[in-house]
Order: sequence, then structure tokens, then C-alpha cells
Amino acid sequence: MEKHSNPQASPDLIAGLDPQHPLDLLLVNAPLRDYALRPRVNDFTLPVLGMGYIATYAAHHGYNVGVLDAEAHGLGIEDTIALVNTARPRWVGFNLLAPTYAISATIAAGLDPEIHLMLGGHQAKAMPTPILTDTRMRRCAALVVGEAETRVVELLDDHRNRARLPGVMWLDPILKTPVTGGIPGMQHHLAPNIDTLPFVDRTYLCQDPHFEAGRWEANMVGARGCPYNCSFCGAAVSANPDITIRVRKPHNIIEEMTLLRDQLDVRAFRFVDDLFLGWKKVIDTMMDTFTHERVGDWARWDATGRINVLDHTSDAMLDVLAANGLREVALGIESGNERVLSYIDKRITPDMASRVVRRLLERGINVKGYFILGFPGETTQEITDTETLIHQLWDATDHLPGQFRASVFEFRPYPGTPEWTRLIATGRYTPEQLLDYTPVDLTSGGVDETMYGRDEFNFSIGIQLSDAPIDYIRNKLTELSRAQYARTHR
Repeated sequence: MEKHSNPQASPDLIAGLDPQHPLDLLLVNAPLRDYALRPRVNDFTLPVLGMGYIATYAAHHGYNVGVLDAEAHGLGIEDTIALVNTARPRWVGFNLLAPTYAISATIAAGLDPEIHLMLGGHQAKAMPTPILTDTRMRRCAALVVGEAETRVVELLDDHRNRARLPGVMWLDPILKTPVTGGIPGMQHHLAPNIDTLPFVDRTYLCQDPHFEAGRWEANMVGARGCPYNCSFCGAAVSANPDITIRVRKPHNIIEEMTLLRDQLDVRAFRFVDDLFLGWKKVIDTMMDTFTHERVGDWARWDATGRINVLDHTSDAMLDVLAANGLREVALGIESGNERVLSYIDKRITPDMASRVVRRLLERGINVKGYFILGFPGETTQEITDTETLIHQLWDATDHLPGQFRASVFEFRPYPGTPEWTRLIATGRYTPEQLLDYTPVDLTSGGVDETMYGRDEFNFSIGIQLSDAPIDYIRNKLTELSRAQYARTHR
């Protein structure tokens, strides 16, 4: 396939750096695919908040840091390599994710040998040994497992500090086996106090804040960690034994919201963490403070919620949420079939999901429902049950103040998750097979604009894990996505 160079691939795409001084660290968000082969067609992607936190913390300690969001800029692999080498940072850091690992490794292999390589992210945590022994990652000086802010600063000070730091790994140059650092008294690095971390400097982020529906909107994190164990999720508690669940104090959150309002005129917020509306204690505590500070008078906000928690939330508290500016709740419904929901350990039922959605819609609170098609062993009838539930929730929105929208994905196994462990345990699959992520073009080469919003999410390992054929799953995904597009744009 013909490659296309990107005339916009200039050093100006690196956010936050001071061009007058040498660059200490360049954090790279790798593109989801090589956009030199097929340009991206959607114009928005979520900001890399994790990198924003690391960059901000390092900058507060005097280091010159930049962020290159190659995904947001739609860069190709060669353009990304060229930009990093031109910037000549002391260190380059990658957030490794399963769908982008191969691209990240290809970029890493093309970098100037004098650049130190730092790795982190879900993939680094799940498969550190295969990554450290990957010849493309041979210049990795530090693989950081878990939350990285304070350990990154230690590494920037002197990479030999890696021997002192828990959860930092590298490959022994003689034995060619992984080594893990850590000495007594350093465990505090694994769970930084999130109330004392500096607020994210938004100059490191692309499209955040961004303007939508008449308001400037910013993404925020209210908590770290998740107590649930959904079998398909990279945030599952069993996949993250190093993570201590922590919630920011309400006044700390409101201070950041107010600062964004006063400095950048931000009046809409999206809480992207798992617990903001996923833990009764957090809901009660946050809403007491939101009410006292009259947040609903000036702000609108979205958050991720847990259906089982919201199902036990009183009508009075749902009214409080609405009064405090809650605009939309993102719910991981996943399936309309009770057996599948039990299999993936969602701790909900289809009836419970319908009940929670309706109660929110009745109060004018919008709902975005996430669904997955093609779980291992899922039948065509069970997929039909999901399709039926989506249509029932669409019908409900026609008669209630709030709006319901569905976002549908094809199932993909991620390393470290309970589902990955189950699949490997069957003996029928190898890690290499389950890691063979391939982009799937559902836009018909950019012609079908109804699928533009799905473009960056369409990946597949090309193995039929469900009882339903892959083509059947993709056809259903396409039908539901087109129907949602038609409802949104009617």
C-alpha cells in the first residue's frame, strides 16, 4: 500500500516543551495504526491524561518535558520516528497498550541509539519479560510498572536510580534476564498521594479543553484504581495488584474545576475514572461538597457509573446528581444476556441495566451505554439479546427527557485480564495469536461517514472466539453504529 508523508509532521506538534533548552523527556502516544497507510477520518480523540500527569510532575521538578500525541495528530510511523529523533530528548517514554504495542516497538527500534527508552502502561505491566527481551526494545533503560510520576522524576535525575525504585525493570546486559529494582523504604513511589500531585498542565494535551455543545470541556480524573473484576477489562482489580484505590478529596477536585473555569472558561467536565459514580461513599461525599459549593449553578459534567451501585442509589440522590449538573453517565452495560453478564463478572442483569437507564433518563440525565459483541462462547441468540436491549433503550429515550446512545465494540482480549488468563488456559491459543491486533476499516475507505466515529476503535485479532462468526459480529456492530448515527443526526 502506498505511504503518504504528513506535511504537518513538524516539531510544533510536540506539546509543552521549551524549545530554548535541551529536552529531558519526550512522552509519545503511539498512533493506533500507521496513518501513512490510511489517514484517520475522525477529528477527535481523548487526551492522554496519564502522560499529562507525568509531564506536569516532571516539569514541576525542573525538567523540560514534551508530549507527542501521534494518535491525535494522525501521524505515520516514519513521521513519528523522525519527529522524536529531531527533538533529541535524553529520554523517550511510551505508554504501551496491546493494540499499539507493535507500532510502539517499531518506533522504538528506529530511534537514535543515544536516546534512553522508558516504558510503561498496561502492556508493560502484563508482559514485562517478553517486552524487555524484544530486540526492538533493546535500548529500554527502565520499564515502569504502575503509576509513574515520582519514579520518572527519579530516573530523569539519574537513570542509575532504577536500582532503588520498586517496580522498575530492565534487562541485565550480561545475563539477558529481567532485573527488578527496589530497596526498603521506597514503596511510597507505587501509590503517589493524588491530592498533592499538581493539576494537569493542559498545554501537554491535544484538544483539551475542547469546545462542544456551547461549552469548553475538560477531562479529569477523580480517582485511581477499580475494585471490580470485569473479565475483559484492563482495569480489573486482579490485573492491577499494585494499585491502591484512592479517591481525590472533593475540595481538591473542585479547586481544579474552578481553576479551569477561571483560567480557560471551562464549564463542562468529563470524569474518566471508574469510581466517580461507582462507589456509594464517593457519590455521597462528592455530592455533599458539590451541593455546598453550588457547582450545578455553573458547571455540567459527565462521569462513568456502575449500574449495580446506581441501582441502589435513592431517587433523592439521583435528583441531587441532576441538580449538581450531571449531564451524562457512561455505563458499561456490555450485554443484554444474563448468562454473558455472569460470565464476564459484571454483577448486573439486563433488567437492572434497563431500570438504571430509565431512572437517569427520567431526570434528564443522558446515558451512554457501552456494549461488546463476540465474547468467548457467545451465541448469535445472546448477541440478539444485546441488540434487543439496545433497541428497547432507544425506544425509552423517545419518551423521556434524557437521551440514550449506544457505543458498540468487537471483543478483544487484553493481556493480564481474567479473560486473557482463561483463553490461554484452554491451550487453544498462544499469546502471539491473541496479540495479533489488526485495524479493521468499517468506513469503506473513508466513504461511509456514519462509521467515522468508530474508526480509531476498530481492531480485531481475527480469531473467532464466540460461537457467532466474525462477519456476523461486524455486521451487527455496523448496523447498530449506523442506527445510532442516524438517531444522533436526525
